[in-house]
Amino acid sequence: MVEVRQLLRVLVPEGSSTSGREAITILGLAGHHVEVCDPSRWCLARYSRFVRKFHHCPPLRSDPAGFLRYVEHLLSSQRFDVLLPTHEQGLAFARVCDRLTARAALALPDFASYRMVHGKAGFSRLLDQLGLPQPPTRIVTSADELRGAVRFPSVVKTSVGTASRGVWFVRDSSDLNLALYDLESGGDFDGEVLVQDLVTGTTEKAQSVFCRGALVGFHAYRQVAAGVGGGEAVKESVTRPLVRAWLATIGAHLGWHGALSVDAIMPLDSTTPLLIDCNPRLVEPVNAYRAGTDLVDLLLRVSRGETPAPLAESRAGVRTHLAMQALLGSASREGTRRDIVRECGRLAAGHGAYQGSTEELTPVRLDWLSAVPLAMTVALLLASPRLATRLARGGFGAHLLDRESIRAIESEDFCRTLSPSSYNGSSSLP
Repeated sequence: MVEVRQLLRVLVPEGSSTSGREAITILGLAGHHVEVCDPSRWCLARYSRFVRKFHHCPPLRSDPAGFLRYVEHLLSSQRFDVLLPTHEQGLAFARVCDRLTARAALALPDFASYRMVHGKAGFSRLLDQLGLPQPPTRIVTSADELRGAVRFPSVVKTSVGTASRGVWFVRDSSDLNLALYDLESGGDFDGEVLVQDLVTGTTEKAQSVFCRGALVGFHAYRQVAAGVGGGEAVKESVTRPLVRAWLATIGAHLGWHGALSVDAIMPLDSTTPLLIDCNPRLVEPVNAYRAGTDLVDLLLRVSRGETPAPLAESRAGVRTHLAMQALLGSASREGTRRDIVRECGRLAAGHGAYQGSTEELTPVRLDWLSAVPLAMTVALLLASPRLATRLARGGFGAHLLDRESIRAIESEDFCRTLSPSSYNGSSSLP
């Protein structure tokens, strides 16, 4: 028998991240009605035929209460079956989950569990508590402690940071001085800072979906080629039963409900990966989708109260790429215009690392509007390859959290600030 899936009205509460954009593609291909709200009128999601309506909302970073009021207004004034957080707005939603689930289906753990793994220090302590492997790690709160904790080479990380923000590779005293300057000028010692021994190896990611503490979906991939800022330009799915077991342990301990992803390093001198970061959400789910594991559909089902049977293993060896990341990465590595043109040729022809690979972020053949941001990226890089780093930093937008917005969400008065308000900021896509 062929399974008939119910088509749903889904609100995606941001459209700027690569993860959100990829989830929209999967939702659209399944036939769901997708609407998006984002503080940027020109976010990635605006360039997708799968988005039925766009809503311009307050910025999560500078006005988390206003953002939440806006989302509540949308959910109460229109009918949505599922609210699908795809990035850091999940922290705000977990804080007031009961208010939101009264209006739409939503899969999130309790706020304390979410907050624990959202911060790198909390995740590191959790790994120690559960006896799971990570690089040797020290947690410090001052410049003097950092100087005493560093062993060259090391990686220095702020406890809060996403999209490769707040990370310094410290190989000598010059790198250390630069990291200390950035940390002190940014006020990062107001919170916790991690120092980890630098481990050489391949970067991998694992994604999962939990239903009330039980693992029901899992996928892993390795980085084949890096883009700008350490992100993946080319990925290949892999089988990682050990990481699956570790994620199951983490999820069961926290009673996790919803999506959970981890980053790992596969050391060159070992077959045992080391866990280095956690994201309480799905991260760029198209590689899993192409490998036969539809984690977005699974998350919809869990959100709606189903208890699905665990999915089968993904197919290993499935390769996907993000053309925009590949081009930005080529330019950021002191690439010339000729290098960028050559990279465009390899992408178009499917040569080199792109052989047998499919596009994740801008699938032009499936979604013609996605050609717009890709073409704009090519044009800007050909005009000035040095723009690559600046364009990548643009990903740190108003849809992300910072220390101040996290403190506001954690405060006892936060829920009292969510008084009803009227909004007239929605606009249909042309």
